[in-house]
Amino acid sequence: MGSIPQDNFAVASPKSPLQAPTYGNLITVLSIDGGGIRGIIPGTILAFLESQLQKLDGEEARLADYFDVITGTSTGGLVTAMLTTPDPNNGNRPLFAAKDINDFYLEHCPKIFPQDCTPFAPATNLVKLLTGPKYDGQYLHKIVREKLGETRLHQTLTNVVIPTFDIKQLQPKIFSSYEVKNNPCRNALLSDICIGTSAAPTYLPAHQFETKDSTGKVQEFHLIDGGVAANNPTLIAINEVSKEITRGSPDFFPIKPNDYARFQVLSLGTGSQKCEEKYPAHMAAKWGLLGWLTCEHSTPLIDVFMQASSDMVDFHNATVFKALKSEKSYLRIQDDTLSGTVASVDIATKENLENLVKVGENLLKKPVSRVNLENGKFEPSNQGTNEEALISSSAI
Repeated sequence: MGSIPQDNFAVASPKSPLQAPTYGNLITVLSIDGGGIRGIIPGTILAFLESQLQKLDGEEARLADYFDVITGTSTGGLVTAMLTTPDPNNGNRPLFAAKDINDFYLEHCPKIFPQDCTPFAPATNLVKLLTGPKYDGQYLHKIVREKLGETRLHQTLTNVVIPTFDIKQLQPKIFSSYEVKNNPCRNALLSDICIGTSAAPTYLPAHQFETKDSTGKVQEFHLIDGGVAANNPTLIAINEVSKEITRGSPDFFPIKPNDYARFQVLSLGTGSQKCEEKYPAHMAAKWGLLGWLTCEHSTPLIDVFMQASSDMVDFHNATVFKALKSEKSYLRIQDDTLSGTVASVDIATKENLENLVKVGENLLKKPVSRVNLENGKFEPSNQGTNEEALISSSAI
């Protein structure tokens, strides 16, 4: 394959699992934010992108064939694992096609986040907030272990990077296909990694497990939601690649660690509340602990750190790629106009889940937008729609 022009966002040509990057031309990164049930939104985008790639390369084409790195936090980490876990019946193909992601969410989210529809639900939820996580996580653990089985980090079909946070050590823990080569104790079951990165404080319980390397060395992990560290994991993935280049990996020759212009990044958000739906100071000024933990359909404290994490990464990427005059090498698809129940991370009613599918479908039709670094809003960039950008990228 010849080099791809730097003024177009592009998905690389298909390649064998864990093949070196695109012959020294590009390092392709797919990044998926955290956001609970709102993982349906990037699920919809990914299903569309994979369908376009299949038109070019056949029905067996999968996203893992086109991205050198797939990274995801929380619900994005689960999607990452679904896209890259080998199918036991066909080891070089992923367990899930992109079109299967939303079916998984529609079927299982109501059981992961069971809704209390009784008149006493507000009081019950308040008691849960004071005494433990809102959900026990048992169904999530069961279905993730059932689907991902005994697959470990080193077995994924392309490189993955999944951030978590170790609450015992108060440190981020990054589970990376690159790091596992140098630190075998990170070679955990994908199911444990996904349960850990999804353990959002106040919603799901922290997850503890241990690994053992070939010498018998044991490492314990005490994990909560990766969104505490990086709800938008794009920079974590770029950092992992840069570390690998610094180590002298021949896979990346002749790319240099600071050669950001070689990256092609597709970053998918899970939506955020529109400005007028957020929390004004006169409201937040009156909050105590309970106010920060519960406000109608959301948990403000969680919303704040997740949104801040995602936006800071997007601000950085937008600035860096603009400075490199390669703005079109970074495509961020995000909807910042959510309101009401679709902005929640756990209201898993049939109606709300179906509405999230519609949000994703509508987002495809919206114009490609860039974050305005002054006001934080997404503004059209005169590059057509998100759908057109994805079609163009898959056709190059």
